Amino acid sequence: MHQHSQSEHATQACIEACSSCHQICLQTAMNHCLETGGKHVKAKHLRLMMNCAEICQASANFQLTGSHFLPRLHELCAEICEACAAECDEIGDMNDCVVACQKCADSCRQMLSTQH
Repeated sequence: MHQHSQSEHATQACIEACSSCHQICLQTAMNHCLETGGKHVKAKHLRLMMNCAEICQASANFQLTGSHFLPRLHELCAEICEACAAECDEIGDMNDCVVACQKCADSCRQMLSTQH
């Protein structure tokens, strides 16, 4: 029973990390980046932020439905979140996004380690 509750806690934490990352990336891209301009509105950067927001939302949704595709989705979500965190860190002035992306990536990687 204890193991089951730890698994449920980890899943809930991952859902929350993914949902938070989705919200922060979307809001940051559509508000901060568009208003700041310059390197913040480069197509590659905005695409990556939108990809990150969408994969995080999908990951949360797949977890809520208990999809058997989760291991592959967790792997892809972690990869995209890590790329987004690195790029946002490089561009600068996007710490909330960097932190949310890294937290989501870490949570997805943790879920992967428990699924194997």
